[in-house]
Amino acid sequence: MGTVNTLVITGYGTNSHMETAHTARLAGADRADVVHFSELVSGKVRLVDYHFLVFPGGFLDGDDLGAAQAGAMRWRYLKDATGKPLLDSLREFLDAGKLILGICNGFQLLVKLGVLPALGDRRFERQVSLGHNDSARFEDRWVHLLPNAASPCVFTRNMPMLTMPVRHGEGKLIARDAETMNRLKAENLIALQYADPATSRPTQEYPLNPNGSALAIAGLTDSTGHVLGLMPHPEAFHHVTNHPGWTRGEMDAPGTLLFVNAIRYLRS
Repeated sequence: MGTVNTLVITGYGTNSHMETAHTARLAGADRADVVHFSELVSGKVRLVDYHFLVFPGGFLDGDDLGAAQAGAMRWRYLKDATGKPLLDSLREFLDAGKLILGICNGFQLLVKLGVLPALGDRRFERQVSLGHNDSARFEDRWVHLLPNAASPCVFTRNMPMLTMPVRHGEGKLIARDAETMNRLKAENLIALQYADPATSRPTQEYPLNPNGSALAIAGLTDSTGHVLGLMPHPEAFHHVTNHPGWTRGEMDAPGTLLFVNAIRYLRS
């Protein structure tokens, strides 16, 4: 059984890093280090020393220029203290079969950096984005998520319907063309969809689908299944008391299960 070291990136407006690291520990990670992005640039921290990389939620740079746009540019163009591009280190991390999770702002970062969905193995090419919610407002509510059993995503394997909150203003998935959207569906890269708990089916109905995302897309993976990006916050449901109905005895599957699956996969 191998060691699983988790790296949670913070800085420049990230605000969910502590509970994200806590959730990784609850799920069985041996280490869950919260590290400022600048420590990767300075060389104090190296991606190669970790197995599970998490980009948590927040508001990178105040969402100026678009959610996570400036953050994506840092990863794309900055180098570490040795002169090695950070993008090369991220590519090597992925090529080694390690796992990446992007939550809300972290999902926005992954799509704008082109880590997701990487159709045709064209990694670091932007193919989709996340735009403003159809409601034209910030959405802060609990949603139900239906995992795609046919998806290669290791995070969602054998997963029941999940419940967790969303809190975002830019969560509507937008593809650059109809072909891209069709391929997401055909290649089973839609890992999670907003669902109606009464029917256990994906839905476009507001507020069950809080942003109007086409095909009810709440989360995407890549062809390897080693990367998951989702708008809802699994780290915000890591304990029974996080659930809005816990005092009434109501309970759903917690977001922690996504982390459990990831760590179990890495140990194997």
